[in-house]
Order: sequence, then structure tokens, then C-alpha cells
Amino acid sequence: MNLEAINALDEPAFVAALGGIFEHSPWVAERAYAARPFVSVEALHAAMLDVVQRAGRDEQLALIRAHPELAGRAMIANTLTADSTSEQSGAGLTHCSPAEHAALVELNSRYNAKFGFPFILAVKGYNRAGVVAEFARRVECDVATEFAEALAQIARITGFRLRALIGG
Repeated sequence: MNLEAINALDEPAFVAALGGIFEHSPWVAERAYAARPFVSVEALHAAMLDVVQRAGRDEQLALIRAHPELAGRAMIANTLTADSTSEQSGAGLTHCSPAEHAALVELNSRYNAKFGFPFILAVKGYNRAGVVAEFARRVECDVATEFAEALAQIARITGFRLRALIGG
């Protein structure tokens, strides 16, 4: 699918095509539709990010919470979205050693207890050791910093997803 085709879609088709870019949050695509036509993939992404920025804190928190834990229950149960499966697999998280898995389970538990939402990392370019190191660093942050970082990581993830879908 190219940008010209995206711009030509009616709203239901636009949401069907782009509703999964933001994990389980089609409301982002629904609200970005009005900003058409988009002159570039970057402009489309910027419009979607603007929707997130304009959303209230509760909607932003719901967006963050819509993301799965890294190497968590959804991965084990094989219920991740196709995008999340590909992303986590690319970082080697689907092939953790027992020790690595135990470290991730412990970090997920600590992180969720402290922040009330899952750790989010755009894992492209990371390996398992890098993910664990970044996780260990960020679990020490304060809530406001980590909330902003989660949204920044979602912006990176969705940028990768849009470019993979549309190009650019």
C-alpha cells in the first residue's frame, strides 16, 4: 500500500488499514483521518502523534497499557499482534535462555508495580542483553520521566510500523 492509496481511502478503510499501527488503539487512526491528505509518511505519522499528544492522560495511559510486556505472558501464550511478535522476535526475545527469561519476568514485575504500565521499548536494533540493560536502567526512573519515555518509544515503534507498511 502506498501513500496515494492511503489518502484515497474512506474512513472505515483508513481505520482498517492503519488502526493497528498504535497497538490495540484504532482511535488514533480514526482521529487522524481528518488531517488527510498526507504529503508524506512522516506527515501521516506526525498527524497520528498529534492525536496522541492531544489525548488526555487517561487515553495516553490506556494506549501505553495496550502494549504487551516484553517477553511476557502474551508472548508465551502466543497472543501478541503480528507486529509485536515480529518486533520481539527480531530482538531475540522469543529465544531467551531460562536466566534471561527469569530476569525479564522479574523486571516486568518490578516495572509494573512501580509505574502501573508495561515497559515499552522500540526493540529494533537491540539484542536480548541490550533490552535487559535498558530495562534495568529505566526501572530506576521516576514515573513522569517513564510515562514520557513510554510515549516516545511508542512514537518510534509506530514510525517503524508505518514505514514498513507504506514505505518512506
